[in-house]
Amino acid sequence: MTECESCSSAAPLYDQGTVELYTADHDQVRAYPYKSKEELFHLLKRLQAEEEGRLVRVTGESDPYRSRTAFLPVHYYMQRLDHSDMVSLISARQFTSHMQPIYEASGGSVYGYEFLLRPLPEGPEFKPYELFETARRTGLHSFLDRQARISAIEVGAALVPRGRKRFINFLPSSIYNPDYCLSHTFAAIKRLEQDPADFVFEVVETEKVEDVEHLKRVFRVYQDNGVQVALDDVGQGHSTLALLKELKPDFIKLDRSLVDGCHQSLEQQGKIGAIQSLAEAYGGMVLAEGIEKAEEWEFCKNAGIQLGQGYLFGRPSPAPVEPNS
Repeated sequence: MTECESCSSAAPLYDQGTVELYTADHDQVRAYPYKSKEELFHLLKRLQAEEEGRLVRVTGESDPYRSRTAFLPVHYYMQRLDHSDMVSLISARQFTSHMQPIYEASGGSVYGYEFLLRPLPEGPEFKPYELFETARRTGLHSFLDRQARISAIEVGAALVPRGRKRFINFLPSSIYNPDYCLSHTFAAIKRLEQDPADFVFEVVETEKVEDVEHLKRVFRVYQDNGVQVALDDVGQGHSTLALLKELKPDFIKLDRSLVDGCHQSLEQQGKIGAIQSLAEAYGGMVLAEGIEKAEEWEFCKNAGIQLGQGYLFGRPSPAPVEPNS
């Protein structure tokens, strides 16, 4: 079993199948058949109590996903039973990507779009945060993160003109081995005949990054393949400024807490100025996120911020839109 098996598939839990218990100490697999979801629940409950810390794999009869289904701790499969509707949604990739415009301070044109996960027009409703939280609880966060990236690439290829930047989120914790885990992302860009230079992959939950060396490796693989990288939520905590100095991303996205009311707060203005100075020192671009008021955007432009994003310019939409102003 490799760690990266967890992003290769998201098999549903079948009504009949087999629970396979992996015993690393004996390097063997024990199989336990089940005939119903209720029987599966009780079997997993027993294994959770008796085989604490062991890994299991749940597969169905004649399961096409079997060879790509990962061995995981029992509690992940218990959570999949508890959140079966959300798991089915993730497994079937019943989502798409909407676009929010990013506006240039100079020239007044659309610089690019951030891609955000949304329900399909005729599909089941969900809140993106809840979907990702379910994926985390069920061991499907790597699969969902990868499929969300590919969805954004596909939607952008169909709708966004060449030369416009496409900002696509990723979770560093979902990428165990950058060379392998990101190969599917680059393959999608190549398959759709897109220019890697049009893509920016941005870290979400920057303040939660713990392994900086791992993130450096992820950034290196992205940049070696011709795409750019961004840090999101910069300024939310003290650690993000240290990350900024160490990683020197191509783009720095200011946290909403710094932008909201920045035209009236000397403290926020000082922090924004410090980040802008840092970016200028190594050639990075700063993007102010969450702009809702013209006064906020006016201050940001006067402070040297090159890019802006927020409801002032446009909400996330299934098709590219021009800014409101």
